[in-house]
Amino acid sequence: MKLAFIGLGVMGFPMAGHLQQAGHDVCVYNRNADKAADWVSRHGGTSAGTPALAAKDADMVMLCVGNDDDVRAVVYGDDGVLAGIKAGALLVDHTTTSAILAEELAVAANKVGARFIDAPVSGGQLGAENGALTVMVGGGEADVAEASPVLAAYGKKVTRLGPVGAGQRCKMVNQICVIGAVQGIAEGLMIAKKAGLDIPILIEVLAGGAAQSWQLQNRAQTMAEGEFDFGFAAQWMHKDLGICLDEAEQQGLTLPLTEHVHKVYETLLADGFGRCDSTVVIKSLES
Repeated sequence: MKLAFIGLGVMGFPMAGHLQQAGHDVCVYNRNADKAADWVSRHGGTSAGTPALAAKDADMVMLCVGNDDDVRAVVYGDDGVLAGIKAGALLVDHTTTSAILAEELAVAANKVGARFIDAPVSGGQLGAENGALTVMVGGGEADVAEASPVLAAYGKKVTRLGPVGAGQRCKMVNQICVIGAVQGIAEGLMIAKKAGLDIPILIEVLAGGAAQSWQLQNRAQTMAEGEFDFGFAAQWMHKDLGICLDEAEQQGLTLPLTEHVHKVYETLLADGFGRCDSTVVIKSLES
């Protein structure tokens, strides 16, 4: 298929590469043109000077940018995706955004004869590089069925959760569960370190019981050692939790743990830890 991929960050760069390697004809766009040129030199394909030009004649257009405002910046306007997308094409947003934006984009795409699905991902940079992401999709059944074989280039599991917006709401649940695990591990490690327990042995023991989790097995050791220069940035988790809290407010819900950890990240960002891995929450306990 002829595809366009908008956004070549730590996730988008390898994701677009997997599409090209799967045999698709991929045209990329990135705000930093040098990044797009680097992608082309590594993977082949082509690049375009605007999102509209990248989307021109594409059967599917994928987005993977930063937040709601970034999505609107590349979708709307004379140079935006919707100015270049052809009738019948499918717009796929991998960005973690509000569900409200997903519903807005579905309406906007429909107005120009295109279709839309929201498809946020989980698995982090490593999952993107290994083509092993979990893709949570909201959209019409036929649209998701059409997109799924293409998204399988980087998604080990591509699942429809419901209509447009359902993918984003599933991602909200994912992020809340992740920070719950990370906060628990951080607090547990404080006791373990104070008691002088052997951390590698501790992790091995816990991994064999009910406390087992991806976060425990992949992040507990680095948390204990104070290593945070990798993985999913704290600034993005802070953004994602803000989306979760906005959704909760709209539903008349209170999320105490999410509110607490959101405030922790707010302080960490102010202290200059925004680019650190999101497990940097342990620093708030150490201080």
